[in-house]
Amino acid sequence: MNIHEYQGKALLREYGVNVPDGFVAYSVEEAVKHAEQLTSDKIVVKAQIHAGGRGKAGGVKVADNLDEVRVYANDILGKVLVTPQTGPQGKEVQRLLIEEGCSIQDEHYLSFLVDSTSSKVILMASAEGGTDIEEVAEHSPEKIFQEVIDPLIGLAPFQARKIAFQLNIPKQLVNKAVKLMMQMYEAFIDKDCSILEINPLVTTQDDHVLALDAKVNFDDNALYRQKDILSLRDETEEDVKELEASKHDLSYISLEGNIGCMVNGAGLAMATMDIIKEYGGEPANFLDVGGSATAEKVTEAFKLILSDKNVEGIFVNIFGGIMKCDVIAEGIIEATKEVDLKLPLVVRLEGTNVEKGKEILRESSLNIYSASSMGDGAKTIVEQTE
Repeated sequence: MNIHEYQGKALLREYGVNVPDGFVAYSVEEAVKHAEQLTSDKIVVKAQIHAGGRGKAGGVKVADNLDEVRVYANDILGKVLVTPQTGPQGKEVQRLLIEEGCSIQDEHYLSFLVDSTSSKVILMASAEGGTDIEEVAEHSPEKIFQEVIDPLIGLAPFQARKIAFQLNIPKQLVNKAVKLMMQMYEAFIDKDCSILEINPLVTTQDDHVLALDAKVNFDDNALYRQKDILSLRDETEEDVKELEASKHDLSYISLEGNIGCMVNGAGLAMATMDIIKEYGGEPANFLDVGGSATAEKVTEAFKLILSDKNVEGIFVNIFGGIMKCDVIAEGIIEATKEVDLKLPLVVRLEGTNVEKGKEILRESSLNIYSASSMGDGAKTIVEQTE
């Protein structure tokens, strides 16, 4: 789950991290009112959407006075920002962060994230702050520094100090930088974050170390114990289909292809998408119905797939373990009838009660192709959607 920058900064502030003073605004008048409360010479007007690259898209402006705040707020609110992270459709700005400016000396990149290779949290940093870290990693990997954190002892002060020196933080600010990193790590662990990114982390001309931006993502599987974080969820920023899927306990991610996929198990779902591409097709989604799918759940999954206008055919790939193939077959038939499915439908069943499941599909008199294998199913659905 993602949250907005202003929410991330409020969270960091709770842990003592130094962040600029600022307020969220939902209207132009509210933006001006909040700007009047700030004492800095410069006032920053920042679009709040769940995507990076806002500055390059015109979503971040620095105002010298209240009149400019009004102009910038009016320009940005309601604007559709298109960034590399939003896709071509962009995202509409519905709220702003009105924040004090600061006298920046140097900019750095700093983040905590879960590393899949080491299965540990790592501290990642670069002196190339304020730029796309992906570009730095690709073109200048030597400029990225990492510290793997031992989960038994947490972030050690010497690790934070090492990063501070690698970033060339001025000596008089090293202790402040170390303290900030320790506070960030505490927040990361306490709140079950999957990533906590500051870009840029800045040192200022008046000797402060400041988190000028904040990107915070949380582990969805831990939200049951993070009720305060769950309350920060902004459903207007989420994909409509993915939001609907979460209400039915379905794992769904929209893609750009034309073949809808319904699979049980994340690993099998990934393999299904791979084999569709192997046969020249393009998957339209990742959809995992889980290990205990009911007829109702399968029906909702079909509705979800069909809500994508790009879908021209559906491939159902089920390995029945706990979930019996005959139950799934009945669910598929019921769902097909309820949604009045007209598109090509290929079903591959394997596992518990597989023969009974295939028999149910054969006797349904519906236009369902029962595949003999995953490869057969992928090849067939690609051919029927070409």
